[in-house]
Amino acid sequence: MPRTQRMIINDETAVYHVMSRTALDGFPLKDIEKDFMLDLIRRYSSLYLVEILGFCLMDNHFHILVKMFPEYKFTDEDIKKRYEGFYGDDRVFAAGQIPSLREKLSNLSEFVREIKVGFTRYYNKRHNRRGYFWGDRFKSVIVDKGETLINCLTYIDLNSLGAGIITRLEDYRWNSLGYHVQTGNRTIFFLTPVK
Repeated sequence: MPRTQRMIINDETAVYHVMSRTALDGFPLKDIEKDFMLDLIRRYSSLYLVEILGFCLMDNHFHILVKMFPEYKFTDEDIKKRYEGFYGDDRVFAAGQIPSLREKLSNLSEFVREIKVGFTRYYNKRHNRRGYFWGDRFKSVIVDKGETLINCLTYIDLNSLGAGIITRLEDYRWNSLGYHVQTGNRTIFFLTPVK
């Protein structure tokens, strides 16, 4: 039976609530794994045409509220800067890559795939194992503006509280609210410059 096609809004800015759960039993995501996952999200958001509005990394799943920007909002120079900033001198940039990079970097599925594959490689190496880490493909819901967006962000941040992991949101550094409180908002988290 074929998979249901994912609802995607092309050629305009859209916000998605992305969720994915591990295929492993129990609660395999410990503090060190959550730190690595958060770093992966941060790094890939500097490459992809996204802004992370909120997140919560739990012991067996994650939530990300991500704003995807259409490729036309970025110049060829923006694409080149992102590529070179991410890969540095490790890869040679060719101007002929820009059309395919534009398509890839504005694709929600590619963004989430990079995070999940990168994390699986890390986890398997760290725990000397092979095979899948994540369960089914990720779920995503298009989030409307205004009150719906605020409610979704609140839901994401409240995940750790609802699971009984913490008693105060600001004590959990793997949700967006706790992260901002604990880092003192020293930097704007995952902000993507868009013209």
